[in-house]
Amino acid sequence: MPDLLLSNVSGHRCQEQNQIAFGTGGWRALIGEGFTLLNVRRMTQALANEIARQDRQSCGVLIGFDRRFLSRQAAQAAAEVFAGNQIPVILLTEDAPTPLITYATALRGAAYGLVFTASHNPPEWNGLKVFRTDGSLLLDQETSSIEAEANALSVGDVFALDLNLALRAGLAERRDFTNEYVDAVESLIDLQAIRKARLKLMVDLMYGVGQLTLGIVLTEARCRVSFLHERHNPLFGGRSPAPDADALRLLSATMRDDGCDLGLAMDGDADRIAIVDERGEYISVNDILLLLYWYLHEVRGHHGGVVRNLSTTHLLDRLAHRLGEECYEVPVGFKHVVAAMVEHDAVLGGESSGGLTIRGHILGKDGIFACALVVEMLAKTGQKISQLRERVYSLTGRLYQDEESIPATPEMRIAIPRRLREAPSDRVASYPVLKISQIDGTKLYLENDNWVLLRFSGTEPVLRLAVEADSPEKAAELLQWLRRFVKA
Repeated sequence: MPDLLLSNVSGHRCQEQNQIAFGTGGWRALIGEGFTLLNVRRMTQALANEIARQDRQSCGVLIGFDRRFLSRQAAQAAAEVFAGNQIPVILLTEDAPTPLITYATALRGAAYGLVFTASHNPPEWNGLKVFRTDGSLLLDQETSSIEAEANALSVGDVFALDLNLALRAGLAERRDFTNEYVDAVESLIDLQAIRKARLKLMVDLMYGVGQLTLGIVLTEARCRVSFLHERHNPLFGGRSPAPDADALRLLSATMRDDGCDLGLAMDGDADRIAIVDERGEYISVNDILLLLYWYLHEVRGHHGGVVRNLSTTHLLDRLAHRLGEECYEVPVGFKHVVAAMVEHDAVLGGESSGGLTIRGHILGKDGIFACALVVEMLAKTGQKISQLRERVYSLTGRLYQDEESIPATPEMRIAIPRRLREAPSDRVASYPVLKISQIDGTKLYLENDNWVLLRFSGTEPVLRLAVEADSPEKAAELLQWLRRFVKA
């Protein structure tokens, strides 16, 4: 097999050397090791220097933060550095969802939008996402340049102005964009249809930041809504704020006992979604994307293709072809999804980890909007999730995914690519390989839309193994083959 392109070195090694390193979802690091206020200031100074080089100081910057430990303090430290560089800064008044900051960045035309969050990572992590003026994430070449400059800066290279002085001088201001963002979401949702449906919902917030915005939307749509895990807890109940099946067992049991029509969940910064159907069954994000693409195309009448990353279900390909459209595959990282959506004017873009957006909305993941769109789908079709799944499966057939994450050492990042180069490339287990992609890790395509994927995560120090196959048994067999390959 050809050489793999290794885009990341070990996250832990970078932290030990006090180096800032961007991955697919921004900069993330362990608090107190890689994520420190000193590194926040160095990163912010590098961004301020880039703004000055582009002569865009008058555009200012916008800064938000989630509920993680040090997020608020990091946002204030960043605001002081921008102010010290004579760049006007808007600092959000309270913790807020990442999609709100994405929206507000584009609304204000800011040079950059920053949100201090580590998304779904464990509570001992924090990080930073940086958005361009249009609300899209920085591209790889941009993050590489900023990262290199930040790592070269010393504390003496950083200019900062005390936040209280900056506020009094007019270089900083505190703002809230909740109403503007909610209005933008509601403009894309049929609230009247939802009102008529009289739906009963339960939402697991996973101690994150989504309650205010989603609560307003669903309440104005006259839904009866109950919330779980809504209080502020920077330890997220002792686990990662990732809405997977295991984490949502309480939601499944509680909403089923209460006779709810739907259970909804979002991750810690509310840019990813998960749902539980009326029977309490966890619905994979792959199925959510499949249902929403069908709904947007066939019920709303929004024609166009769909974009997915290479670890997301090929059922989207099958559905797109049944509808006379195209499905476009991109590397992992929502910036790649958005870029392909813009290029191909696609209706929907999404990834199996829970992020999605649609044409005409923000250029980033939005769990708030996604939740509202799923609710609209139930209201407009008059059907339950279980019924809609069977309806779409009748068009696409079934495929089954399985996945696993293995802690990745620096040695593995050398050994596994070498093993992939040296191993025979014509078969996986007993199944012939039709083609190989190395746009992001190594993906082997098999017959009938089956595939296997090995890639190192861009957000955590792990190796991702993922497969999709005709049956659960075959998926388990393919995953076992990957495990043996990795451990050989």
